[in-house]
Amino acid sequence: MSEITFAPDSTQQFVEIDEIKDGVVLLKSGGVRSVVMVSGINFELKSEEEQEMITGAYQNFLNSLDFSIQIVVHSRKLNIDRYLAKMQDIYAQEPNELLKNQLSEYISFIHGFVKENEIMTKQFFVVVPYEGAAFADVKKGFSGFSKLFSSKKKSETQAAQESLDQKKIQIRQRVDQVIAGIERIGLRAVPLQDDELLELFYNLYNPEAIEKKLPGSSKQA
Repeated sequence: MSEITFAPDSTQQFVEIDEIKDGVVLLKSGGVRSVVMVSGINFELKSEEEQEMITGAYQNFLNSLDFSIQIVVHSRKLNIDRYLAKMQDIYAQEPNELLKNQLSEYISFIHGFVKENEIMTKQFFVVVPYEGAAFADVKKGFSGFSKLFSSKKKSETQAAQESLDQKKIQIRQRVDQVIAGIERIGLRAVPLQDDELLELFYNLYNPEAIEKKLPGSSKQA
């Protein structure tokens, strides 16, 4: 079982994650979830015609779905420690004194600017759920990861009606449908894999460790 470190013990009462495997979040209740990361777009910089096209494509995307999804906007303070450490390494290896002075001034400027100004980064996610054949999806909005990941309890008989492999097939079909709809809007969408899901949940439930990068993670969540 994949291990996830949550902050207070009470958090686990609301986020009923049993395991993360093959890019799918397995819930203790028997349901499964996939998380798709979506690129952002500066809507205000688009022309009125482009805005209408994007809005229409988004509306068509939502109307095409016969299952519920959750759209999450996650904001957090940008951590540039790794970037500054990389710049320090470049500075230490630079033989040209003029370039070293310029690098030193650049590092000092970036460090001071970030110290005085909180820089926030936003990430956009679509959570795709599948409860299993024993449950009908309820098409309504959710707020927060915790509510979407909290689901109704299933009996052992109900849980046995559909195998895990079947659930994975069903949710991947839904993910493909969601990605195709998002790309028609003009956005890029990528499903998160195991390491990225672990990193995402670690950062969500350990806010004191801003943008912690888990060992073996391929990229930031």
